[in-house]
Amino acid sequence: MDSEVSAKVSFRRYPAAYKLGILREADRCTKPGENGALLRREGLYSSLLSSWRRQREAGAFDGLAGKKRGRDGAAREKLAAENKRLHRENQRLEGRLRKAEIVIDVQKKISELLGIPLNSPELDEND
Repeated sequence: MDSEVSAKVSFRRYPAAYKLGILREADRCTKPGENGALLRREGLYSSLLSSWRRQREAGAFDGLAGKKRGRDGAAREKLAAENKRLHRENQRLEGRLRKAEIVIDVQKKISELLGIPLNSPELDEND
């Protein structure tokens, strides 16, 4: 086992819902020692409780309790719609490409049958 202290300090992060739940429990504590038992059970310090109370009074938790991290639903739907549109356009363009390749193959075969060279310099000058 390594006894050295790591160079990087890692701090615990608490979701807003957890903070609000602990604050509700702490507010219900009326008997002496209940708050201390709550803090010991959760592995928290009283200073955290104080700062969370200040945050709650300042309105820092308003609207955050049920919010998930990441893109919101509207952005996901917008990206999904854009992805679907681009997929349809890609399929349409692939179909046009297949048709163009067929036309080019037919033109090559006709030019071979008629004996007309496709990359003739005198044809390019007359155009």
